[in-house]
Amino acid sequence: MKLIRYVALGAILWSCSSPKQKESDNSSSASTIIAQNEKNKKLVLDFYQSTFGDKNFDKIDQYLAPEYIQHNPKVADGAEAFKKGVQEWLKGAPKTKIDVQHVAADGDLVFVHLKNKRPDGGLKSTIDIFRVKDNKIVEHWDVHQDVPEKSANPHPMF
Repeated sequence: MKLIRYVALGAILWSCSSPKQKESDNSSSASTIIAQNEKNKKLVLDFYQSTFGDKNFDKIDQYLAPEYIQHNPKVADGAEAFKKGVQEWLKGAPKTKIDVQHVAADGDLVFVHLKNKRPDGGLKSTIDIFRVKDNKIVEHWDVHQDVPEKSANPHPMF
């Protein structure tokens, strides 16, 4: 009879503490996700500034996986193809501070919204999406839109 009481008491105590443990596990899991999202955003922003702002092409391997997948139809897959392409596109361009308007991360995806100047002085809105794996950028998508002089609505693009 005493054994049954101890088992019942143990079950009651376990059930009382279980939600707190689950809440702690969820909190810990949420903290881990937030920390990983921040780490992924930092990786992408550092890559963007280093490559496109500072024109430091020697650091590209630090950020891109060799098997980098490129969805821009003007660029071939692979980190080596990207390095060759970016050096050609940015040849002679001055260093600049990248104008990040928004950045967000959701798991392994990082979204960056940028304000870029075109060679003619006009503005371009760019959105880049990067997939990160093992602290390297492994995949990329982008969309570009020129900012018109006049808009059908009063809302700015940035």
